[in-house]
Parts: sequence; structure tokens; C-alpha cells
Amino acid sequence: MTIKVQQPTEPERVVLAAVGGPAAVGDDGIGWSDRSLLEELRALATSAGAEIVGEVYQRRDAADKTYFIGKGKAEELRDEVRRTGAELVVFDNDLSPAQGKNLEDLIGKRVLDRSELILDIFADRARTREAKLQVELAQLQYMLPRLKRMWTHLSRIRGGIGLRGPGETQLEVDRRVIRDRISTLKEKLGHIEERRRLQRKGRIDAWNVALVGYTNVGKSTIMNRLSGERLGVEDRLFATLDATTRRVRLPDGEEMLLTDTVGFIRNLPHHLVASFRATLEEVVHADLLLHVIDVSEPDHEAQTRVVRDVLVALEAADTPTLLVFNKFDRIRPAERAGVRARVLAEHPGAVMASAVDARGLVALEEAMSRVLRAEELEVRVSLPLSASRDLARLYEVGEVIGREYTDDAVLVDLRVRPDVVERLRQEGVVVRVAS
Repeated sequence: MTIKVQQPTEPERVVLAAVGGPAAVGDDGIGWSDRSLLEELRALATSAGAEIVGEVYQRRDAADKTYFIGKGKAEELRDEVRRTGAELVVFDNDLSPAQGKNLEDLIGKRVLDRSELILDIFADRARTREAKLQVELAQLQYMLPRLKRMWTHLSRIRGGIGLRGPGETQLEVDRRVIRDRISTLKEKLGHIEERRRLQRKGRIDAWNVALVGYTNVGKSTIMNRLSGERLGVEDRLFATLDATTRRVRLPDGEEMLLTDTVGFIRNLPHHLVASFRATLEEVVHADLLLHVIDVSEPDHEAQTRVVRDVLVALEAADTPTLLVFNKFDRIRPAERAGVRARVLAEHPGAVMASAVDARGLVALEEAMSRVLRAEELEVRVSLPLSASRDLARLYEVGEVIGREYTDDAVLVDLRVRPDVVERLRQEGVVVRVAS
């Protein structure tokens, strides 16, 4: 039986709860400013459709085993919920199943933790079949150890934040059925990943470049500027979930396939990273990463470390990376020279950019050309005299810089990408890299 959860017509009234100090340091091991913790939580809750009616904040050295926050602060949270008439409490931290249940018993209202909130936003934003499969997989994996509490939520058969996605059709399932569904989803995503692999195998005529970065740093705007297209851009968290690839030609004639990817965020749920791995494979196999950073964000260095940690988890940390400090236009004019000098001193080779101004991306295009050129190899290819078709193909996959004939072969010198060298060798072509 399928039970549809009717979405609420009015925003849910939500009280936010955040914990700072050592207890707030998540799996990324990074401490954040109180301002960043609260502002990001507000942005997440607003993105999920919440009406924020109250906030409770506490600094702790260690999380309380029963309520995560101290008992006195938990009672203060309960009183704030009663005072504001809130329907939901959203925590900026991840709660254990026991902590979530204890808080709900004390407060008498639903309690969502950070992972549930992010999963809910992803469920609401998923548009393509692949994104929907990925989000459902992550939600079901998160749901398994929390079935009892989540069934209580869903039994109310009402809409609300944290109730979108598979919850609408999985009210009566047990653990065995959920595990079967997880296996099915993994199999379907495996097929999608295989199709992506075959697609990548056929891409030997252009560089593969991927945009990565914290959520809402302007990756999609840069994508539009470089590609000349008008893909959807919104000033909100996780506006882009699906990898989008466009062919881009740089001013020097270099061609690339530019891919925009889902933005990262601190303490991104592990299940979500795992389920989106097929999409993030574009990052793993990229020739160059454009790591976009919001230079106007006071905690941008912490955000940068979050992205690097995710790249390490994806085994993409060694991929050539160009740091792009975006939103330079948001820096006050009197401070721009100082900010530019400091950033470039700390990150030699980085690019300062403003995606809202097409002129601001000239330096980025020049830097990309420089980095990609540096990655090319100078090789000599030996072909039989009769291999005219293979000779023509070399002009397509690289820059021919010389050619000479012997009695039985044509020797072609060219600049080419490393992946093309490997592909030619797999096809039996004699290739020698210049020393």
C-alpha cells in the first residue's frame, strides 16, 4: 500500500538548536565560528521551507549522552518550543537514535538532526532519475537504525520537513524490505555508473575539467560564464544536484568538457557522499579541478578544508587543482587590494574572479590554459605509411608540431593529453614520450 504524504500549505514553524565549541567539531575535525554555525543552519532550514521562530545555542566541551545538549538547555529548548508554538526542532548536529528519541520525549515535538535536514533538502531538489535514486538510497541507509522513531513521524500522515522522499511510500516496510530496496537501488546506480564509465571512455578529444567547491559559492554561475549557456542559478544551498557537462573552448583554442557538480558542506552525511559517488566520479576522473571558493565568506578557509577532505575521501586529492576565489566583487572596494595580496601570497597560482562579471573570468581562462598546457606531453608517434586514417586522427586528439617520413613509417611529433597517450598505446600505436 502506498500512502502519500500531503505537503504542508504553510511553512513549518521551526526552532533551531546549535552547539558550538569542541562538541561542534564534526567528522571533518574543523572548528567553526559561532556566526557560521548559526547562519548556515538558518540557510539550510530556510532552504527546506522552514519558518524560523526561535533559536537555542550552547557551547560545550563534549556532547551530553542523553540529550546532546545539557538537560537544563534541553528544558530551555522545550520551553522555547512551547512559547513560539513551533512544530519542529532542527539540530545543527548529528544525533544518535537515542538522543533523538530522548529529545522528542522531553519536548513533545519532532526533532531533526543535521543529516536528516540535508537529506530532506536533497529529496526536495532531486529532479533526474539518477538524483532521485541517489537520495532515496541515502535516506534509506540513514533510516535503518532509526526506524522506530521515524515511523512515529510518518504515522501522522502529514507533510513537513524531513518527511519527503522515500518516507511517502515506505510507511509499512520492515528492515528486510528496506535492505532489499537498498540492494535494488545500488544495482540501478551501478548500471548508471557503468554507462558513465563507457561515456568517459569515448571522450578523448577534450580535457575533462570539473567544478568543485562548497555549496553556494558560485560554481554554476562560472559554468554559465565559461560555456555561454543559461543553466539554472539560484542563491541558495544545493541548487545543483546533478552533474552537468558542457563543451567549452578557451581563447587559445583548447577544448574541454566542463562539469558542474553538487556542492559540498561540512559534515555532509556519509550515506549521501556514498550514494552520489556515481555523479562525483566526474571529479575522480577529471584532468583538472576548479576549486571555487567564496572569498567574501569569513570562514572560507574552513570551507576550503571541507572540500579538500571530501576530495581525499573520493581519492581525487592528487588531481591538478586550480583555486578560484570567486565573489571578489562582494569585497568592499577599500579592502580589495589587501585581500588580493593576502590570498595570492597564501595560495600562489590561485585566481581572483567575479563570476557576475564576464570580464572577471579572463584571468581564469588564462590560468586554465596555462595549467592544462603544463599537463600535456610531447610525444613521437610512429605510424605505417598506409595509416592515413590514424594520421588524420592524431590531428584531432592533439597538436601536431612536426612530421617526417622514413622508408616505412611516418613519425609524428605532437603535444597531447596523458590519457590520449595511454589510449593510443592500448590500441597498439607506438608512442614514445620525449625526455
